[in-house]
Amino acid sequence: MLVFIRKVRFYKVDEFGVKNYHNSYLIAMAFVMLYAIMFLFSGALLHFESAYSDANITTFYEAFWTLQMTASTIGYGDFHPVSTGGKVIATLTFYIGFGLVGFIVTKVVGSFIGFSNTDVRNRELRKQNAEIIERNKMLERKVDSLVKVLEKIS
Repeated sequence: MLVFIRKVRFYKVDEFGVKNYHNSYLIAMAFVMLYAIMFLFSGALLHFESAYSDANITTFYEAFWTLQMTASTIGYGDFHPVSTGGKVIATLTFYIGFGLVGFIVTKVVGSFIGFSNTDVRNRELRKQNAEIIERNKMLERKVDSLVKVLEKIS
């Protein structure tokens, strides 16, 4: 039995050779990065918190939940780090998560609101620049031919 694998493209190449990634791909990659970071940081958070007897984060699940709430800026407060290392991990998760969640929201909203798509404007500007460059080359050729005529005359 033959299995045909369809080649999936995560981007389109425009007429100027610029890769324009699909929003769905960018959103998926941002989610993967966010959850991979939270997964890794959860282990570190649990490691730091396990050294403290008054820690309220005692399982990987609680560490992961804490970092999810931190990254999303919800922060219920049911779990919180008590160690310095745990607070550093939570702070890093906040900044990374805030950035990635903001990126994801921007891409999702941008998919619905077409006029905010800068790809179209950028393509128009590239097209205008290409036309200007071509016009300049044509003018250079004309100036060069005029210089040759003037050199023959003098």
